[in-house]
Order: sequence, then C-alpha cells, then structure tokens
Amino acid sequence: MTTRIDLEISAGLATVTLHNPAKLNAVNAAMWRGLSSAMRQIADTDGVRCVILRGAGEEAFAAGGDIEEFLRVRATVDDALHYHEDLVASALDAIRECAVPTVAAIRGACVGGGLEIAGCCDIRIAGESARFGAPINRLGFSMYPGEMAGLLALVGPAVVLEILLEGRILSAREALQKGLLSRVVDDEKVFEEAAACAARICAGAPLVARWHKQWVRRLMTGAPLSAAEKRAAFDFLATEDYREGLDAFLAKRPPRFKGC
Repeated sequence: MTTRIDLEISAGLATVTLHNPAKLNAVNAAMWRGLSSAMRQIADTDGVRCVILRGAGEEAFAAGGDIEEFLRVRATVDDALHYHEDLVASALDAIRECAVPTVAAIRGACVGGGLEIAGCCDIRIAGESARFGAPINRLGFSMYPGEMAGLLALVGPAVVLEILLEGRILSAREALQKGLLSRVVDDEKVFEEAAACAARICAGAPLVARWHKQWVRRLMTGAPLSAAEKRAAFDFLATEDYREGLDAFLAKRPPRFKGC
C-alpha cells in the first residue's frame, strides 16, 4: 500500500509518518482518516511521552492535499463539508488536542494541508531547504475557515493573509522569521534534531508536559482563571514525580519520572 499513515511506538516515543511518496506525501481522504486513527491510538496508549510527525523520505513533509481526488471527494457542497469537517478537521483537532507534546520534523515541501498539519504541532523543526505556503489561489479555491483558524492562532492575520493572498512559497528562514517554525537546521540533521528534541521532552516529567500544554490552551482563551483553577495549578505537589524531581536535584542525579 503506497498511501498510508504509519505509526510506530517505542520507548515512550510515537512516530507518525505521512506516506504517499509518489505525490510528495500529499494527503488523501484515506490518509486523513488514518491520521485521526493514529492520534486516537496514541491517546489510548499508556506511556507515550512525545509524538514526532514526519513525511516519508526526504523530499516532502506533505505537499498539500491530493488534488487529483478533489473532483470525487469535494464534488458538491455536502461532499466538501464532509471532507473538511469530518476528515480534515478530525485529524487536525486530534493533533492539536493531543495531551502529550508533538514535534513536526520537516524536510522538503510543507504546503497546504501539510502546513496545516505542521501548524497544529507544538514544535516545528525544519531543514534549510524546506518550503512552506498555500498557493491555492492559483487553483481557484479558498482555505476552509476551520483550517485557517489554526494558522491564524499560530502566526496572526498579517502572515496568514500574506500566505494566502500572494500564494508565495516561503523559504525555511523566512518561515522561521514569520513564526511558522521553531527552528531551522541543516537538512541532513532534521530527523536527528527532532529525535533529540523528543528525548529532551521524554526526559522531563510527563505530567508536567501535559499540564503545560493544558495551561497554554486555557490561557489562550483570555478568560481569567477561577479560584479552583489557580489551586489546580499546584496539583503537582501531590505527585510522586515532584518528590522524585526534588530528590534527584538534591542528590545531584538524573531524575527517574514515572508519570504519577
């Protein structure tokens, strides 16, 4: 099967691979379903501390959606709503709402749907020759608002409008400057750096990582914290990992966190 979503889980690290190499990992309907399924499996698997998302091979993270199938899967308004609300949105929401940290490892093209997937990750690491954009103005269709919202939250209206109105492809350095990326490294070091990033995350207290993601999402709503939420911010005081972290620091040894 040439188009699929691969999932590998080992030693607390889940790796999700977009696999459609004949089309630069363009994401088709079956892959959107597979991506949702993979993220659900990760959520249901105890012990996962980090997720890396990548494209198969070294030529592309994902070069957008599979345009050739659009005449079938988006032929009518109802078809299009199903495709974007039930398939694409489900996958993007599953990444965005993942309780554990997510890292996008980006080689080559990261365009359209690929940019949307990467934009839902917590950390985005790209190679120097990676390319970014959404030149759909040349194809005569607009970005679905539900998908635009994720990019809007990431980089703001000025950058989103620049990307969509010009349809220009950005270099990795320009994408970094505009806030689309966390860091840029040499092409051959992308997956190595993503693995090192994941290792640093996995070495930390897993409950703390989950709480940090939870509080960032909560604070982004703009609503003031309730008294109960302020108290909940200190739930870590009752965890074994908190005691282990302090003991390890005082004993000058690496901590051994259990996630409890």
